[in-house]
This record gives sequence, structure tokens and C-alpha cells, in this order.
Amino acid sequence: MLTSTERIQETTSPQPKVFSLEDFLNHPLENMEWVDGQIVEKTGMTLRHSLIQARLSYYWRNHMLSSGQGGEVYTEALCRTNKQGRRPDVSYLTPELLTQYANATSLPQSFPLIAEIASPDDSAEELFAKAKEYLESGCQEVWLIYPETLWIIIITLEKHLLLTHGENVTTQTVLPGFSVAIDEILAFS
Repeated sequence: MLTSTERIQETTSPQPKVFSLEDFLNHPLENMEWVDGQIVEKTGMTLRHSLIQARLSYYWRNHMLSSGQGGEVYTEALCRTNKQGRRPDVSYLTPELLTQYANATSLPQSFPLIAEIASPDDSAEELFAKAKEYLESGCQEVWLIYPETLWIIIITLEKHLLLTHGENVTTQTVLPGFSVAIDEILAFS
């Protein structure tokens, strides 16, 4: 069996070893995703990106605990979509799925609630395609967060909402009752 370092070296060598999605999900590499048959490093995180990720996970977890809904909130946890191995920036797992998959290496479907935070090198088109991919793989609600424009776009199968600075953002289908000022999440000052 290869160590993580050996697998990274193989994936960065001129003739990288090809991993199946199943192999990647069973033996994930840190900070990597499996996209279109390639192992791709997640890059582009800024300090602000990391701050927004930490704040959102804090607020979702706090609501989950205070409301008694249970489950768990994750950052960069690996999940399988219909065709990829992804690591959403922030995700929520319901109590039922947590009971079923608490000890799994990766979630065999999308998380029910996912947030992706746009990095400077992310295109809007890529993030919308990723949101669609999540929704087609079991996700019920995706938040696309754009720190530079101060937008949060919430996408479900039924609707799309665009919210901005000065407004409150609420969950639509998962974590009922959650609401917070966008300025709190986006670290707006």
C-alpha cells in the first residue's frame, strides 16, 4: 500500500498513476478532489475565505446544537457526487446520515446542506456547475458565497435566491429555523 506522500508523488510525476473514483474515496488524499478522472488539489483559499468558512461552520453548528436538530457540520469533508469526489467548503450532515456514515472515509452521496465559497481563481460557471452536481447527487440546498461581491446565492431544486450585504440569510430546506445576518458571515466591516 502506498503512503499519502508516495501517492502525491505519483500523481505529480510526468506519468501519474490513474486512480478510480472508488480508490480515491477509500484512500483520500488531503486537500485533493477527484474531478473528471484527475486528482486535483483544492487551491486559492485566502485568509478571508478561511474566515468565512470558519464563521459559517460555527453558525450552522451553533444552530444545530441550540435547536436540538443534531447532526454534524464539517469543513472540507469528502463526499461522492454522481461523478466526482468533492470536498465542499462547509457541509451539514443530518442525524440519520450521521448514524449511518459516521465512521466512513467519505460520504457516498452529497451532503444535504453545502456551502462553497468562491476563491479568486473560481469562475461563477464552475461554481454553478458544482452546485448542480451536488443537487443531482442528494444535496437539498447549496449556498454559493461570493466574498468580493458580498453575495450569497441559495440554490434548491425548487428555487434560487440572491442575497447581499445588509440582509439575513436563512436555510430553505435543511436546518429549519437557521437565520443570520450576511454581514456576520462575510466578515463585512
